[in-house]
Amino acid sequence: MKSVAENEDMATVAVGKKEVTRDLDHCDIPYYVSEFVEREVGNDYDSLRKLDNLIDKLSENKKQLEEQVLTVSSEVPKRIQNALKNAEDSKESLSRLLEEETLLSESINSHLEKAQPWMEELHVLISQVEEIERHLAYLKWISRIEELSDSIQQYLMTNNVPEAASTLAFMAELDIKLQESSCSHLLAFMRSTVKFWHKILKDKLSSDFEEVLTQLSWPFVGAPQSQAFGLPAPASAPDVYNNLEVLFCQLLKLQTSDELLTKPKQLPEKYSLPPSPPIILPIQIMLNPLQKRFKYHFTGNKQTNVLNKPEWYLTQVLMWIGNHAKFLDDKIQPILDKAGSSVNAGLEFSRALVMLILEKLAADIPCLLYDDTLFCHLVDEVLLFERELYSVHGYLSSLPSCMHILSEESCFQRWLTVEKKFALQKMDSMLSSEAAWVSQYKDITDVDEMKVPDCAETFMTLLLVITDRYKNLPTASRKLQFLGLQKELVDDFRIRLTQVMKEETRASLGFRYCAILNAVNYIATVLADWADNVFFLQLQQAELEVHVESSAVSKLQLGQLASMESSVFDEMINLLERLKHDMLTRQVEHVFREVKDAAKLYKKERWLSLPSQAEQAVMSLSSTACPMLLTLRDRLLQLEQQLCHSLFKIFWQMLAEKVDIYIYQEIIMANHFNEGGAAQLQFDMSRNLFPLFSHYCKRPENYFKHIKEACIILNLNVGSALLLKDVLQSATDNETFKPNQPSATAALNELGVYKLAQQDVEILLNLRASWPNTGK
Repeated sequence: MKSVAENEDMATVAVGKKEVTRDLDHCDIPYYVSEFVEREVGNDYDSLRKLDNLIDKLSENKKQLEEQVLTVSSEVPKRIQNALKNAEDSKESLSRLLEEETLLSESINSHLEKAQPWMEELHVLISQVEEIERHLAYLKWISRIEELSDSIQQYLMTNNVPEAASTLAFMAELDIKLQESSCSHLLAFMRSTVKFWHKILKDKLSSDFEEVLTQLSWPFVGAPQSQAFGLPAPASAPDVYNNLEVLFCQLLKLQTSDELLTKPKQLPEKYSLPPSPPIILPIQIMLNPLQKRFKYHFTGNKQTNVLNKPEWYLTQVLMWIGNHAKFLDDKIQPILDKAGSSVNAGLEFSRALVMLILEKLAADIPCLLYDDTLFCHLVDEVLLFERELYSVHGYLSSLPSCMHILSEESCFQRWLTVEKKFALQKMDSMLSSEAAWVSQYKDITDVDEMKVPDCAETFMTLLLVITDRYKNLPTASRKLQFLGLQKELVDDFRIRLTQVMKEETRASLGFRYCAILNAVNYIATVLADWADNVFFLQLQQAELEVHVESSAVSKLQLGQLASMESSVFDEMINLLERLKHDMLTRQVEHVFREVKDAAKLYKKERWLSLPSQAEQAVMSLSSTACPMLLTLRDRLLQLEQQLCHSLFKIFWQMLAEKVDIYIYQEIIMANHFNEGGAAQLQFDMSRNLFPLFSHYCKRPENYFKHIKEACIILNLNVGSALLLKDVLQSATDNETFKPNQPSATAALNELGVYKLAQQDVEILLNLRASWPNTGK
């Protein structure tokens, strides 16, 4: 039963057979009454006896409503009066607050006017106090500096050098803290004081340290001797090494002040050297005699300073690093560890000597940049130096190295140009060599699986050498430029191979043509292997980042690069694979043409008149098939010897497919066969053709499915053939009503026929000449 509220939107309500219209603009009591009666009574006149209860209920509701109305009408005036009273009280309170605020504001303004002269006087006093405090702080700093200076002087007078060094180190730290101050005179006073005592202490300690080093026969510049070099006489050894340790630690304390006062020599920014801290002071002093020797021999007009002999100074530095490595590890490194320093003595020593090399290279390279021979020789020697420096002496790639000098723009572009020039010259010589197309390992079966011609192996060795030369470059962008050069060389070599191949097209089965094909296959295989190398995967990631920044490739290509579906060599590999496929196809076509020519007589064999198997004592190969099979055998043997295994596998499979279709279409489907002809065909194929390929796979018949299944159909006994013919005919007749009829397919599969279509089988059955007379 719906409530009254739910029926407020109804326009009309039917009461019995009379309809009461609702007035939407006024309080429509008749409407609600009629609705109430309809709900309570409806059309059931027996319910009229409930009227007494209904009237009592309504009366009770009326009484309750009247009581509520009386209660509300008596409470509302009281609430209104209370609200009015509260509003009046709030108004009075607000008026009082406004009056108090006015008085307070006037009082404050009056007080400020009276206090203004005091404030001005106080501000002057505060400024004076602050200025006095600054002067006092300034004087305290001066006093502190003088105290420290006096302390250093006292320590030196009492020969307490360690404390003097410690005090100077503390003064240097204060100098660093003062750098934010704007007191230029104070800063200058502090710096001059540090400089004064630093020079005195450094000169004294350096002199003592050099004297100790002299006692140790430092530096070790002679030929490598036994491990006894660098050791003093046994009696004085403890004292000398104690003095070495003490002086080394005291010089370490001067490191902070030395860095403040000495600006290390920097190479120009164009070389983009990684930031590195200054060489620690004691190592600098140890290096002084070696630096003097280096500059004496390898600068100026000395005979040892020649542009065409960079190996002289590179080898000299490597010898110095090697000669001093044991002493640095055994004697100096423990001192550093004890002093709590994180410096590696050997690396620090090597880093300082390498900086000499970098300065020398930066000076020499502009002089030989346009002499290809000298420049190429320099690059070769530098790369050999770098290799030994990293592999033997443990130098770190994060430190400045010769590769940073070679990566400078003008030098790097020249390097790329020279690298390409010499690579192309090498390619010319390797392709014009008499042994270019002969494998180096032709007499070693186990090694010569790929049958790689000498030119292809030399070319890939060239690419590998180029990779080794540039893989230690400091930036990915430079490595990517070299990768681009390698791609250019691969493409150039592919074009050269294509040109030679075109010259050999008429002899597509010849030795040189096969050697070119082996070369193409080998290069593609090696590039595919390189694509999985960590170094080239890193380059792929770098290339991806470059493409993302430049938006130079499509989103699909970016996705392939990011997901590692492609590689940096994909474009080259695809071109090589296409060339390989074209060359293999040409070889297959050549052999196939020979096979077709040799099969002409076999096509004309009289298949209808051959004797049955029962009429022959022993089945023998058809004489007309011999030329075709001999041709196949000879070409397979020839190419097996000349092509690598993977290529020959593709070749014979492609050839088998073409021979299968040719014999099926041109010989089997073009003739009719009696019982003897069908048996002879099956013998020729299964006992002679298929075995030619049995050397290369276990089941060669699987590559001649058309021939194999055609022979099955042609050699069915008469009963099975008739039954099969009826099944196929029934399937054809019922195809309209029952498509996808399984019986025909099942029958063919049961006979071993999977490749041939139903229509082809029907044609083959019709090619059988010996059918019994059924009276039809």
